[in-house]
Amino acid sequence: MADQRIKKLANLLVNYSLKIKKGEHLLIEGYDISQPLIKAVYKEAIKKGAHVDTKIMLDGLKEIFFKEANDDQIEHVSPYLKFYSENYDARLSLWGGYNEKSLSNVDSKKLKKRSAATRDITIKVMERMGKDQKWCGTMFPTNASAQEANMSLDEYEDFVFEAGLLDTDNPIGEWEKISKEQEKICKFLNTKETLHIVSKDTDLKMKIKGRKWINCDGRLNFPDGEVFTTPIEDSVEGHIRFSYPGIYSGKEIKDIRLEFKEGKVIKATASKGEDLLHALLDTDDGSKVLGEIAIGTNYGIQKFTKNMLFDEKIGGTVHAALGGVPIKETGGKNESGIHWDMLCDMKEEGKIYADGELFYKDGKFIKEFK
Repeated sequence: MADQRIKKLANLLVNYSLKIKKGEHLLIEGYDISQPLIKAVYKEAIKKGAHVDTKIMLDGLKEIFFKEANDDQIEHVSPYLKFYSENYDARLSLWGGYNEKSLSNVDSKKLKKRSAATRDITIKVMERMGKDQKWCGTMFPTNASAQEANMSLDEYEDFVFEAGLLDTDNPIGEWEKISKEQEKICKFLNTKETLHIVSKDTDLKMKIKGRKWINCDGRLNFPDGEVFTTPIEDSVEGHIRFSYPGIYSGKEIKDIRLEFKEGKVIKATASKGEDLLHALLDTDDGSKVLGEIAIGTNYGIQKFTKNMLFDEKIGGTVHAALGGVPIKETGGKNESGIHWDMLCDMKEEGKIYADGELFYKDGKFIKEFK
């Protein structure tokens, strides 16, 4: 018997996250290992009257590409990438593969070169998100992801589905409640001009006047639970230490410390993976700039799993992303071939001020939002 939580998830993705309508063109992309969810979503979307395409990926192809491709091939942008960035009304990305470490031994310079080559596609995709293309990314639990999280597959399945409240009778209703509560936080922050984040080895200030805070309530990622915006590009000042490892293409970068001046990273160190850190920072003109600052609000997620879909939502954390703006709706202007999130624990010594007012302390909101 199929896991009924997969059926619930498919219903939620089609009818809540993406709100698929009759006649819309939907692309579902994921590894073949996620076929139970691909089929469930496909069925639900077809029943809604959508036109559905699938992009099914096979294990090992990315590794072959990065190890065997020459510079011309790495820098080539296929017509398909351009088509998919411009023509679908909605996209659903299903994450979860066979091996989360398959790119660990790939030359960092090749990863940087590929990011630079697909920069325009990345920017186009981000420009459309939240405007004329609906997008959602979610996780299909696999053994590889479970191993990364130090769990059995059964434990990881429970973790994934419980993080999305799929163990409740009415997951859509639960996420609608969360949406209303988070909207109050966004409403408060939308009136503010400055943000000041303080934690262990962290003291970071930025201007946010005129920038819109986004309520992440299960429509862009699932599971969800964060509020974010884009700082004024040249306003970020100070330093931040990311207490959790940064993960990029399966590679770990530990104890990342960044120092900002006039909006750009002027110093970057790491105890492990520093070469990759500097390669990413040198991707393009926008990769040294913060494209996102966010507060995690999902207190049902407390375990670090080396998967930012879940980790960036951990209640009691903030995260910042170097590079491109996740969606232009924030008012952000920075452009880059990367968008890379890193996580900072706020549960000890953590404070966030907005226009000098302390509204968040030790990992929790201390203000009553109306």
